[in-house]
Amino acid sequence: MTTAPATPAPTILNGVNVTAMFETIEAVKANADIAKFNFRARNTWLGGDCNRTTIKDFTGALSEHRASAQAFIADNGEPEVLLGADKAPNPVEWLLHALIGCMTTTTAYHAASRNIAVDAIDSEIDGDLDLRGFLGLSQDVRNGYQVIRVRMRVKTKAAPETIEALTLMSPVYDVVSKSVPVDLSIETY
Repeated sequence: MTTAPATPAPTILNGVNVTAMFETIEAVKANADIAKFNFRARNTWLGGDCNRTTIKDFTGALSEHRASAQAFIADNGEPEVLLGADKAPNPVEWLLHALIGCMTTTTAYHAASRNIAVDAIDSEIDGDLDLRGFLGLSQDVRNGYQVIRVRMRVKTKAAPETIEALTLMSPVYDVVSKSVPVDLSIETY
């Protein structure tokens, strides 16, 4: 009687399945279409400062994902000082959440792919916004953040410049720091 060889356990580092990561990288090298993703969100205005975003299905790796899963719901609001009821973060706060969340995940994943152990990542993020741009009171002031500051503390034996190079590979960092074209289409009814 012969027994099948045991499948080695996957390598896990920083909570990341590094074995699966490298299998994915090899699959993408063999077929670049696997790397193409399309994420979607739908938003409905609920009145006043409130609107709700529903995030569910997306395409990627040549397949549709989450089609039968329960959707994620995220509400947007405004603080009282910006004429809202302060029932949810406002969109520029969600942007900070998206940016720091992506930078953190990117750091952990890319460190794992390079066999760099990370024991902890703690971050603070803030941004300066001048309402004169949004209110149309000054052409010299942009509508959004003038600057965003990120302070990350990473517990690791790797050099700070190594971690910084990995962190800067964040897709949301790329979108925010380099801007991305937005194709806007509006219809009224």
